Amino acid sequence: SSAVLGDASVLEGAKSLWMQPKEQAANCANLYDRMQAAGVLSEDDIFERLRLALEDSRIPLAKSIIKRSKTFVPSQNLLIDKAYSSPSVVLAKNSISFKTRLGRELNLFALSRLAKTNSQQALTAFNKVADSFQPEDRSYFYSRLAWYAAQRHEPEALQWFKRVENVEPKKETLGREQLAWYARAALREKNWDALLIATSKMSPDQAAEGAWRYWKARALKAKNQTLEANTLFAKLSTERHFYGWLAQEEVDGAMSAPLYTYKVSDEEVAEIANNEAFKRVEALQRVDLRWEAKSEWAHATKDFDDKQFLAAAEFAQRNKWYDLAIITADKTTETHDFALRYPTPYHDLIKDASTENDVDEAWVYGITRQESRFMHYAKSGVGAAGLMQLMPATAKWIARRAGVDDYHHGMIHELDTNIALGTYYMGYTKDLMNGQEVMATAAYNAGPSRAKKWMAETPLEGAIYAETIPYTETRLYVQKVMANAHLYAPRLGLKSMPLKQRLGVIPSKFGIISANQEPQQETEQASE
Repeated sequence: SSAVLGDASVLEGAKSLWMQPKEQAANCANLYDRMQAAGVLSEDDIFERLRLALEDSRIPLAKSIIKRSKTFVPSQNLLIDKAYSSPSVVLAKNSISFKTRLGRELNLFALSRLAKTNSQQALTAFNKVADSFQPEDRSYFYSRLAWYAAQRHEPEALQWFKRVENVEPKKETLGREQLAWYARAALREKNWDALLIATSKMSPDQAAEGAWRYWKARALKAKNQTLEANTLFAKLSTERHFYGWLAQEEVDGAMSAPLYTYKVSDEEVAEIANNEAFKRVEALQRVDLRWEAKSEWAHATKDFDDKQFLAAAEFAQRNKWYDLAIITADKTTETHDFALRYPTPYHDLIKDASTENDVDEAWVYGITRQESRFMHYAKSGVGAAGLMQLMPATAKWIARRAGVDDYHHGMIHELDTNIALGTYYMGYTKDLMNGQEVMATAAYNAGPSRAKKWMAETPLEGAIYAETIPYTETRLYVQKVMANAHLYAPRLGLKSMPLKQRLGVIPSKFGIISANQEPQQETEQASE
């Protein structure tokens, strides 16, 4: 009947909900029961979602999914636990049969668990059982192995990516993150052909990201396909972000100072100040209800155009709400004021501390903007505090090393002390990294030992080092800090240089000697 057909089409539309690899509300179970009863939820759909759950190590979810399989028996839950907790034992003892679909899936899961920590161990185990898998399962194993290996910067990763075949027509075996790391593995090897293959496999929205347009253009340029490269560079060079600045240099050959295209009038600022919503923001700020003030601000500015954004940003800056000023000025798309995007508060303190610790003032501003948006009361979820977001243990270590005899924890919130300790630590990490600012920036966020671990056996372009940092937060942090410093240099009247030159060349990992007494400047990002 048409009613049944209509119901089936509605249920079919719920497929995207089913394919989410996360726990869902209890009432979703009723929907899935109906989908299964109507034949909309197939055995293939069940195993596809099972794989997604296992990829995220969501074991309780995996157990609830497999219960829907027509072959389910309760003992299968124990097999899932075994594959998760003891993958090497499962594979060595051949304790999960390959004769069932679930058995093959769990052996693949065990291999993936091994690949996450040890490529060679996983590959050795795989080679012993490879013939027990279908071609698509073998491709899936290589996709996981290559992905993990690429994040560890293992040179074999690129070859393993190339072993992944698209078994199903029109369906890409490699996922979004795996394709990104396929491209990054190619970058580490300066294999421009492989990079073009990786970007060609990306979905249109992923390929349109600034990163992949830039690196695709670099690959085309390296292969002397100058016209295609310059077309990509020209479009990208009009965008105001890390890759836009790099692209601009490819087009112009040199950095040009950003244009301050619009200055708001006092009348425009007064219009903002007289608005009832912004009066509420002021009242909330006065009583330190900052979260509520930000929420009110976001609501008040949500439908603004560029000039209104700039007027609001100027109003915030005059009130010394630097975080709101930056966030709001950053939202403009065509009409910009870079003085609002890149303010220079506490100039005397930062300039003196930069000189004292022999670090570039533009770099200090770049880090401070990224860390706290110049709000001295800022505190992170892991306890980093103050303008330069220092962890208490790191601040104590720096103070002792810098000879601050009377240091106590409360001083971390004092502007002058926080800036002094933060710039000292920047100078320390820069010395540790042989003067390389990109590595020192990574060290400031993720710790010096990790920054050194991410080097290559041969010298590496700074932009490639930054692109291939395995922690997403640290990768974005380094790119944003270096772009900030690039923009701050002309703002501060300092000598400008191309961003590519600022990023420099990272020496071979054999060129930097480990330092003693390395502090634990912990990061805010989770290890990925």
